Amino acid sequence: MRTQKTFIVLLLVIALAVPLFSTSAQEDLSGKTISVFAGWTDETEVARVEDGFAIFEEQTGADVQYTGSSDFTTLFQTRVQAGDVPDVACFPQPGLMAQYVDEALDLNSIMDEAYLQGQYAQAWLDMATINGKLIGLWHRVTVKSLVWYSPSAFATYGYEIPETWDELIALSDQMVADGFTPWYAPIESGGATGWVGSDWIEDILLRTTSLENYDAWTVPQYKGLERLPFTSPEVKRAFELMGQIMLNEDYMFGGTEAILGVSFFDSGVPLLQDPPDALLVKQGSAMPQWLDPNPTVGPDGDLMYFYFPPIDEEYGRPVLVAGDVCAIFNDRPEVREFAKFLATAQVLEPWVKAGGALSPHTDVDLDWYPAVDRGVAEILANATSFRFDGGDLQPGPVGSGSFWVGIVDYISGDDLDTVLTEIDAAWPEE
Repeated sequence: MRTQKTFIVLLLVIALAVPLFSTSAQEDLSGKTISVFAGWTDETEVARVEDGFAIFEEQTGADVQYTGSSDFTTLFQTRVQAGDVPDVACFPQPGLMAQYVDEALDLNSIMDEAYLQGQYAQAWLDMATINGKLIGLWHRVTVKSLVWYSPSAFATYGYEIPETWDELIALSDQMVADGFTPWYAPIESGGATGWVGSDWIEDILLRTTSLENYDAWTVPQYKGLERLPFTSPEVKRAFELMGQIMLNEDYMFGGTEAILGVSFFDSGVPLLQDPPDALLVKQGSAMPQWLDPNPTVGPDGDLMYFYFPPIDEEYGRPVLVAGDVCAIFNDRPEVREFAKFLATAQVLEPWVKAGGALSPHTDVDLDWYPAVDRGVAEILANATSFRFDGGDLQPGPVGSGSFWVGIVDYISGDDLDTVLTEIDAAWPEE
């Protein structure tokens, strides 16, 4: 009997050690089709996405059919109205996904809650929960909480990476004393001009107030919170702290004219000059991809990055992210299995290894990342909290409207209280 009990215990231990999504345990889904609709249309992006889906196809025999559209938002709405919803839709932001909370399946009803909690940090699950209903599985993400710099200039002048906001300001002052205009922050983006500045506000707000306040500022309607207006002391302080850098003529290369008139795509250009025209740029992890030719990234490369430092210590090391989140709209066995697969890092393995993608999954292997991306992945892994780009969460008239306009007006010299009041005025009445 002792031998039998030992054997049973051993089986239990082995069972617990096997991931809840086990490729070897998958049933044969040959002949089954899963439809996925999203906004990935770039040839390289589509190839990376389909390479990830191919892993599931090889494991199960199912056929995953991907359709992409540059007009995803409009076409998805049309398909929902026509009763032609795909099995899976991947949204460029959770605010858009939230509009379909009634149509999307509650993930806790189609897969084990403990499984999801094992695959994602709780903050990711919280960001995909709308009105108490978990509907989103995070896919590829990008990190926005970065400052890019010139490694050669840092080495030449003995500059050290700042660990706090005060150290960042002190570093900027030292650069001015050494004859540099340290910062560059162009925000021109056509009809979307202003979003670069909104990223500054969001990152600063995460470092100066609570996550509950951030949620109350972005998605109060989905979290049962009283809205935190732009005119609040918390948001006003974030603008003032941004202004400490953006509005300082000694700090900003090209001054206000360059901030408002130069495309954000050129953010990194001054750092690459010899000698550099500027030394610091706050931009997300995708910035090197905008530059032609692509610069080398690393401690000995053309560019390197550091984490946008904390401001108020009590709020830890938050990370501002953007990315894609997938919701499930049809409940069939093969779709359930695919949903479980989407919750694993395997779906992103080809993309991560090729570069240009970060995985939010807890089972991602850091060794998959090219050296350039690994440091950003470690920043993501070491974060004490996450929140999504606020402008992408807020109602469209604000997040991609009055907020961006307000950024431009503030940088142009308009009175801050007036700017904040005008941003708030665009918030839709309930």
